[in-house]
Amino acid sequence: MAAAVVIDGARLPAALAARIDDSKRLTARARAEIAAALPSCAAIGVGEATVEEIDCLNILSASLLAMSRAVAALGFVPDLALIDGNRVPVPLPCPARTVIGGDRILLSIAAASIVAKVARDLRMTELAGRYPGYGWERNAGYGTREHREALARLGITPHHRRSFAPVAERLATSGAKL
Repeated sequence: MAAAVVIDGARLPAALAARIDDSKRLTARARAEIAAALPSCAAIGVGEATVEEIDCLNILSASLLAMSRAVAALGFVPDLALIDGNRVPVPLPCPARTVIGGDRILLSIAAASIVAKVARDLRMTELAGRYPGYGWERNAGYGTREHREALARLGITPHHRRSFAPVAERLATSGAKL
């Protein structure tokens, strides 16, 4: 999951600007509140890569693909894309500049990290409702003890990455194909 956010500085309330930070440094509640407020002062695009794309391409390449899709979802071509990290997604319809640690430095990148994390958490909560027992609403699919134990107890769903080590190991021991 990735997001692109183009903030209209003239419409951005100072109180909202002061709350925007690296998504990892905010509570889930703060992220949700900020994400809900952003559409009034920003254009937002969200993009994602499928489980199959992640397994085929690798996590980094799939993340870059999701970023490219997020920019396309804006519905217009921005003058410049500021990318958190050191790689530019291809294709992009505009020039781009990478910013390592950008989610701690630039408001638009921090806002995009918030929107992406809120969208991802919402998707994981939806999956938790359809596939109870994995704790996705709490662990967001990370390989926590709870998640690994659920894999052993409940098996693999279509939403598990086959390249995720615990899933690949389970498939290998069962003789199933990746």
